[in-house]
Amino acid sequence: MGIDGYIGWPLSLRLLREGHEVTGMDNFYTRKRVREVNSDSALPIGSMKKRISDASSSGLGEIKFFRGDVSNSEKLHEVIKATEPEAVVHLAEQRSAPYSMLGLKQAKETMVKNIVSTINLVYEVKDQVPDCHILKLGTMGEYGTPNIDIPEGFFDIEYRGRKDHLPFPKNAGSWYHWTKVHDSNNLMFANRVWNISVTDVMQGVVYGTRTEEISDPDLYTRFDTDEVWGTALNRFCAQAVAGLPITPYGKGNQARGFLSLEDSVSCLALGISKPPKKGEYRVYNQFDEYYTVNHLAKTVQEVYGEETGKIAEIKHVENPRVEMEDHYYNPENQKLKDLGYRRKRELRQEISIILEDLSRYRDRILKHRDSIMPRTLWKA
Repeated sequence: MGIDGYIGWPLSLRLLREGHEVTGMDNFYTRKRVREVNSDSALPIGSMKKRISDASSSGLGEIKFFRGDVSNSEKLHEVIKATEPEAVVHLAEQRSAPYSMLGLKQAKETMVKNIVSTINLVYEVKDQVPDCHILKLGTMGEYGTPNIDIPEGFFDIEYRGRKDHLPFPKNAGSWYHWTKVHDSNNLMFANRVWNISVTDVMQGVVYGTRTEEISDPDLYTRFDTDEVWGTALNRFCAQAVAGLPITPYGKGNQARGFLSLEDSVSCLALGISKPPKKGEYRVYNQFDEYYTVNHLAKTVQEVYGEETGKIAEIKHVENPRVEMEDHYYNPENQKLKDLGYRRKRELRQEISIILEDLSRYRDRILKHRDSIMPRTLWKA
């Protein structure tokens, strides 16, 4: 669900290559919402019909596709009934924190559609395919930036002489992130009452243009560079290629977990191939390393300079968000490693690939250059 998205498309290609029968569902809302903020994918992507045809022509296999909105319970019922899936990967949510903060319309849309889509899926699995494994993409942003280490979902606590093993408190930083918290709580509850098997993935920020399957521009996934849909490292690379200043927000000391698109897809595919036990609710923190925004900006500047001989300026801008800029950050990420996950792409290597791919489409970035600088203010 969400096959047309940044992660959904390359994940579908990976699952095809691994021999799975893959069905996709999407309503193309991300394409519409990106146009809404006067932007577009920096890498050109075709229609879903063309993407499916190109995947087939490349030898990866056939994808069955249903167009529809996951928050529409009747449509989702139709798709689950037709496919009887063994696993559902839920990526079909509004994924942008800034979009959710644009105003009341976008906040309500994010809240309603994201939370309802997950509830719809829970009931369809319960009623039609109770042995189905739900793999839900959450975010490390659910945790916020607590002044203690961040465990993987649960922690042991002692309070007034009593001990318990409890969900780790969440402290999200946008309406979008709060929907992910609500999703986690709802999935945890569904697991408790109906024994639905769930993998809840707390994913870090993803960067990159390619996976092993994306060997041809016809198979590109979308790549957003604007301030609403483009994440920090992807946006920094686009700014360097376009000859624009690299713009960390505020001091740039904010630390977050990051991983490449290739590693994200590898982790999610691993979660499918090694599902939870029947009736298990498991949580993974999915990232490779955690970096400060300043470290990312400096690394992009260095790699760009080494490869082009040009200097990319770093220019700090006022932080449009309400967030701690100086904070402790030490999350755990052991469970995927225990399943056998090993990192494939190093940061500098991935930045080099991004810069190479984006250099072919510099004009597409410059066409929407006005959308790159922050305009969405948390306090507006």
